[in-house]
Amino acid sequence: MALHARERAKGAPRELRLLPEDRGLARNMASAADLRGALGRAVRRLLALPAETPSLRLLAMQTAQVLIGLSRTLDGLAVLLNQAGQPAPRRQGFRLRPPDWLPAALNGVRAVLVIGAVTLFWIVTEWPNGASAIVWTSIVVILFAPRADQAYEGAAQFTVGNMIAAALAGIVAFAVLPQMQTFAGLAVALGLYLIPSGALLMQPWRPVMFTAITAQFVPLLAPANQESYDTAQFYNAALALWAGSTLGAFSFRLIPPLSPAWRAARLLRLTLRDLQRLAISATPTRLTDWQSRIYGRLAELPQQATPLQRAQLVAALSVGTAIIKLRRIDCPGEANAELEHALTDLADGNGQAAVVRLAAVDRMLATTADTAPAMLRARAFILLLSQALDHHPEYFNVAIT
Repeated sequence: MALHARERAKGAPRELRLLPEDRGLARNMASAADLRGALGRAVRRLLALPAETPSLRLLAMQTAQVLIGLSRTLDGLAVLLNQAGQPAPRRQGFRLRPPDWLPAALNGVRAVLVIGAVTLFWIVTEWPNGASAIVWTSIVVILFAPRADQAYEGAAQFTVGNMIAAALAGIVAFAVLPQMQTFAGLAVALGLYLIPSGALLMQPWRPVMFTAITAQFVPLLAPANQESYDTAQFYNAALALWAGSTLGAFSFRLIPPLSPAWRAARLLRLTLRDLQRLAISATPTRLTDWQSRIYGRLAELPQQATPLQRAQLVAALSVGTAIIKLRRIDCPGEANAELEHALTDLADGNGQAAVVRLAAVDRMLATTADTAPAMLRARAFILLLSQALDHHPEYFNVAIT
């Protein structure tokens, strides 16, 4: 926050004055704090709501979760604005939870093969610029691999940009600079290239290509106080750049990335496998671990994923959350045994049998003498499970071995 400070006398405390824009920011931050307080009070009221039916209790709990999410969003904005007085987030340690190991493994195999091939070529031919070719191959194959199905297109644009930069750098180096004897001439020669290429870099059409055109020009030109016009050295450097980027781009054709449809289907299969293991696991699973794992897969879903696939992944998230919370509630013995049978059916890919057993558990809890709020919460989670299994039978009625 911008502040004006003024000392009235030597050793006197500073007087801080807010600028007009700072006053507006402070008012917004104060309003956000009031809103966070209101959200917290609304969450407490929803959780304490005397609901009489499982559906009403479920609605209250899910609405409370939405408000908690909004409150955490405001907390994140407060941290970004460096607002004082915010509680420090709890440290939960670092856990590596990649949504899917297969794309990373495939990218690693591709990088090892293509870099190894270039290294072998360098050793056999004793090419002076073989190390530079290895560097550019590594840059392309590593930099563009996370783009998945767009990796080849980006690498091809990068290669074309390098070729254009090398050609224009050769023209400037051997046709223009020998005619220039002053620093002003060098500045004009560089400006005539870098200013248009920098302007083209800011437009949305083929930004990767224009990035290469702009970035590779000066290293290839290599201006110096005592200019050296060594054509062999220039051609070797340009050839290393072209060969390395070309081989890096070709590697995405040789070992193509996984298709978006295949990646989406695989993420759904992995999630269903984890859900079925969670249903029969004897070891309690932390809710944050389950949610962070599925949130990562939701974020990793390709843009080409269908709305149905996204809905199925969200349903799996809700089912897993309900199972974890159900296991924290101490249900009566017979109802708890029937619930475990229902979860076993879910793990076996028999969702319809699980729905029938869940309905029996709900009836047991409805007729039990224990009318504590915990039993109503358990019925609410059972309702959530039943609805998710009913709405997506084609997804949950599959056994993953």
